[in-house]
Amino acid sequence: MRRTIGVLSALLFLLATADVLSAQDCGSRGFALELNYPNPFDRETTIRFILCEEIFVDGRTAVVSMRIFNLLAQPVVFARALGHSAGAGVELRSLTYSQPGRHEALWDGTDQSGRPVASGLYLAQLTVNGQSVSLRMVHR
Repeated sequence: MRRTIGVLSALLFLLATADVLSAQDCGSRGFALELNYPNPFDRETTIRFILCEEIFVDGRTAVVSMRIFNLLAQPVVFARALGHSAGAGVELRSLTYSQPGRHEALWDGTDQSGRPVASGLYLAQLTVNGQSVSLRMVHR
């Protein structure tokens, strides 16, 4: 019973903090997480995010991570960066970005070991310079 309550509490926390930002909201944090597509998805999904100019003032860079979580708030895998200077498909874990604009990540519906995950609801958590936002995704 305690485990069930703990899992439900973690789930409610993640769902309550999962907010989708638009480009208009970019100014408050300096970044935005857009809806993934397709959603729901079968095999893979692309997740776009925006890094706004205010992050890069005075030559600063953005340190970006994107992690996928299951409904039990357990980490599943890091998404893969698309079009990053470190190379296509590199793990989006503490990657440095030096330019503002729209960027993309990919999740292929597998866990860290490369095994396909079960159908269900997952969360993509984007972290930029220590601040995070989350997005709900449906895997069929």
